[in-house]
Amino acid sequence: MRTILSPRHAAHAGNVELDAGAILPAYEMPSRAEIIKARVAEVGLGPITEPDEHELATARKVHDPAYLAFLPTVWPEWEKAGRGGTAMPYVFPTRGLRGDVPPQAIEAKLGFYAFDGGATFVKGTWEAIKSSHDTALTAAGLVRSGEPAAFALCRPPGHHAGSNFMGGYCFINNAAVAAQSFIDAGARRVSVLDIDYHHGNGTQQIFYARADVQVVNLHGDPMTEYPYFLGHADERGEGEGHGFNHNFPMPAGTDWSGWSAALDRACDLVAGHAPDVLIVSLGVDTFERDPISNFRLSSADYPRMGRRIAQLGLPTLFVMEGGYAVDEIGINAVGVLTGFEEG
Repeated sequence: MRTILSPRHAAHAGNVELDAGAILPAYEMPSRAEIIKARVAEVGLGPITEPDEHELATARKVHDPAYLAFLPTVWPEWEKAGRGGTAMPYVFPTRGLRGDVPPQAIEAKLGFYAFDGGATFVKGTWEAIKSSHDTALTAAGLVRSGEPAAFALCRPPGHHAGSNFMGGYCFINNAAVAAQSFIDAGARRVSVLDIDYHHGNGTQQIFYARADVQVVNLHGDPMTEYPYFLGHADERGEGEGHGFNHNFPMPAGTDWSGWSAALDRACDLVAGHAPDVLIVSLGVDTFERDPISNFRLSSADYPRMGRRIAQLGLPTLFVMEGGYAVDEIGINAVGVLTGFEEG
């Protein structure tokens, strides 16, 4: 299995985030991707190559063009306003406020296009965002060309980014862009299986009214777990998309026995959809020692995950999402991939 990774991801570094009332160094850091890369090489998973450059044409089909145009302007506007450090949102257009037109001030525009204080910018952030987008599309191209599977080692991640908003360390929804690229290339149906601890709210929102992209999420209960405002079991899609969105929220403390039962049900739904290709939003923050999550999976469980997904027998694109127990992230993420390869 080939891995795609851009060294440009490292340009997004040294930023802080707002978390539970504190300004902290971002949990989403460059070492995450580098540790996974080292593990890929250590186990001999396959070649590691850099992505090709891609235009944003496909991204504009799943994201508001005005939102995409905003992202590369953030740091220049922040600097022009005389600011340094980390550019981050701190005011949001909630109920009763105007949310239809972005104000001119960069501080307000950040809040207009964000739903939390976790999607923050430094000078190199746009370079990393674009390289992550390119990584997803390059890996998708490998699967379209006939490779049975590929790994898009995307950083920053993407599944919390919606059609016109960022959050949760996510700016462009890499899995959604990849799904659209498969549809554009002739796929009739695509399934996105999101196994990150946190609900892929952005992916759900983007495809909620579409029948060509099925979205299946396994995640922490949104009544108690981030991102809180989506991810309930009764969210089934709307319009043409009704019945093509499936959520499996689980309580804190869920271990392999409960989680794997949900995975079995999710895989049955994917098989029933009969997609031409499967995209796995691969988060390993389900790990028992993840600092911002509350499931109880062990490192031994991740190869089992991969083997179960392989039983679907589908061309599969893995797209990296979360996982913040950095010391073990390589073992856990690559464990899914080696388990998949073993079948």
